[in-house]
Amino acid sequence: MATRNIDKVVGTGCVSRGDDVDTDRIIPARFMKEVTFDNMGEHLFEDAREAAKGNHPLDNEAYEGAQILIVGKNFGCGSSREHAPQALMRFGFNAFIGGSFAEIFAGNCTAMGLVCVTLPDDDLAKVMDSVELDPKQEITIDVDARAVSYRDGTLECGIPDGTRKQLLEGTWDALGLLLDAGDGIESTGNALSYVSGY
Repeated sequence: MATRNIDKVVGTGCVSRGDDVDTDRIIPARFMKEVTFDNMGEHLFEDAREAAKGNHPLDNEAYEGAQILIVGKNFGCGSSREHAPQALMRFGFNAFIGGSFAEIFAGNCTAMGLVCVTLPDDDLAKVMDSVELDPKQEITIDVDARAVSYRDGTLECGIPDGTRKQLLEGTWDALGLLLDAGDGIESTGNALSYVSGY
């Protein structure tokens, strides 16, 4: 089985406050010249981190190793570049909790097996405050139950029905589905006269 079902993400969190964080801020355009995504994580939020002179959340040792990025509203807006979720994933994040996500960004995340869930403003503020006070606490995103659990309790989170189904069933992984169907593809190809004749 090549596909991977994703029902939960468990890990520590990193809080990055602010709304309308666009993809050019996540990964500056000059790094899109690379042939592969391999080194994208090294340049995540590079300009913002340089401007912050060591005070950016990604440079805070308390958040080292965090797997879940907690963000504001409309995260991932702007250019519809796959490089943004690629950079985030290669830095070490595999899930995001936010007020809202740009639609194309969220779709690109789902296609990579990265989980995006939303919380109402008050609940999001509670989680952000809690993680800033205790960065080493464990956070659980339960995709099946549509819930986020943290030190202070469990909150209902939002995730579109189609996205949730894709993650739970492993159908988010287009390549995995193709590999899983290999025998069937070969069988169908061999049954076609214009294919089997070659």
